Amino acid sequence: MGDDHDDVVRFRQRLGLPGLIDVHTHFMPERVLRKVWAYFDSAGPLTGLEWPITYRHEEDERLALLRSFGVLRFTSMLYPHKPAMAAWLNGWAADFAARTPDCLHTATFFPEPEAEQYVREAVEAGARVFKAHLQVGAYDPLDPLLDPVWGLLAEAGVPVVTHCGSGPAPGEHTGPGPMARVLARHPRLPLIVAHMGMPEYAEFLTLAETYPEVRLDTTMAFTDFTEDFSPFPKAEHGRLAALGDRILLGTDFPNIPYPYAHQLHALERLGLGDDWLRAVCHDNAKALFGL
Repeated sequence: MGDDHDDVVRFRQRLGLPGLIDVHTHFMPERVLRKVWAYFDSAGPLTGLEWPITYRHEEDERLALLRSFGVLRFTSMLYPHKPAMAAWLNGWAADFAARTPDCLHTATFFPEPEAEQYVREAVEAGARVFKAHLQVGAYDPLDPLLDPVWGLLAEAGVPVVTHCGSGPAPGEHTGPGPMARVLARHPRLPLIVAHMGMPEYAEFLTLAETYPEVRLDTTMAFTDFTEDFSPFPKAEHGRLAALGDRILLGTDFPNIPYPYAHQLHALERLGLGDDWLRAVCHDNAKALFGL
């Protein structure tokens, strides 16, 4: 399985971890995933960067790789870019979770009249985590059609991983302002800010300090790839350490332009200590999802 596998295993063993919990991995219908990969290959306007896909494998091989790394639980992050798509994606994700017991049952939504109903159905069917992508979906999280959705998720205590930062390219509704207004209306919403909120790292850390149910995932943050165009400010390392119980491991597997182990080493070289790493890579997600 190569050096990447060995590097991940050594990282886990050094920390004495039984495994990793990765809250930001992508599994989706094959024809959708192929379109996502084609978008990355074309360096589309939402990326604008050369972005080779490291793990461009069939689904079974991708699952085997994650398990060989010692990833105990992962997600099937998927998201619609237009109306009348989310319910279909949720049906696929429910089936995927049923046949993949180590995947946390994932669901999604879009601002449309049916959203409250299919989100409720997904929660009742056992969805453990949702994904919202304000950049790709190009929607306002304050859309009145989504207000009952945020309220439902807050009431049910189901986390929603949300790409709401303005990286790698800003969207009309990205940045801390829109989600801050959502949280003002739904302060108990278990929001997981994807990519540490890049590039508005400091502002999203402030949201986590303000709302106890706000967390951030590490997806692509701190890596050499991201540090080249959106470096995490060293002045914020103290706040990052203080919020150590609210940071969760995320990687973006398989759509990453470097080996999986690099995300782990990028966290390690922050120098925030082994207890912080153990919390981020395993304990925080274990507690959040009651695993």
